[in-house]
Formats: sequence, structure tokens, C-alpha cells
Amino acid sequence: QVQLVESGGDLVQAGGSLRLSCAASGRTFSTIAMGWFRQAPGQEREFVTGISRNGGSVGYADSVKGRFTISRDNAKNTVYLQMNSLKPEDTAVYYCAADIDPLFGLWGTRQREYEYWGQGTQVTVSS
Repeated sequence: QVQLVESGGDLVQAGGSLRLSCAASGRTFSTIAMGWFRQAPGQEREFVTGISRNGGSVGYADSVKGRFTISRDNAKNTVYLQMNSLKPEDTAVYYCAADIDPLFGLWGTRQREYEYWGQGTQVTVSS
């Protein structure tokens, strides 16, 4: 079992920044690939970014590339999502997810690759 707790969601103006955190427990964190997904009202949940077990490989959705940065601190069992230049279309509930058996230790873009999910944190970007 892996428990994930997100934090850092807030209301921010367009152009602003936020940093989300996701604290993990229940399993050796350095064995887990992590991802962030988001779900806007009326939309399906979508992949945002992923990071490999050791942090050496990351990937982003085209919509956030150049604005968002994922990182992890395995000593603190935490993954972060730094979000800059926020846009109203970034408004969503953001979820972190854990893949406890990542292929070659790498991150995936599909929800079914992740076995555990956090409860989500709301990010609202006003125009």
C-alpha cells in the first residue's frame, strides 16, 4: 500500500506560480515512479508530467512543457510540481499517482500504469 497526500493547491491569478507537493508513505519511495494528472470540470483526467524512480527521466504534456517542472526528493519521500506562467486553462484538480512497478523504472502517461492515487488538490487560475 502506498499513501499519497497532495498539498499546495490554491487560487492564483493568471501568470502566477504555485508549487504542489505530494508526500508518499508505505513503500520505499525510490522504487516508485511518480506522475501528476489533472482533471478539469467536465473533462477527463489527463496526464501532466511524470518522473522516474531516480529522477533522471521526466516527461511533460505538450500543454505544460516549458511552464511546469516536476522534481522529487527521495530522502523526503516527496514529489513536487512547480507551475509557472499559469493560465486559466490550467484550472483543475491535480492528482499525484504512484507506479510501484515501473517498466525500466520509468514514468508512464496512462492512468492504468499507476496503482495508487492521492485525493487531489484544487488549482484555480483566474483571468
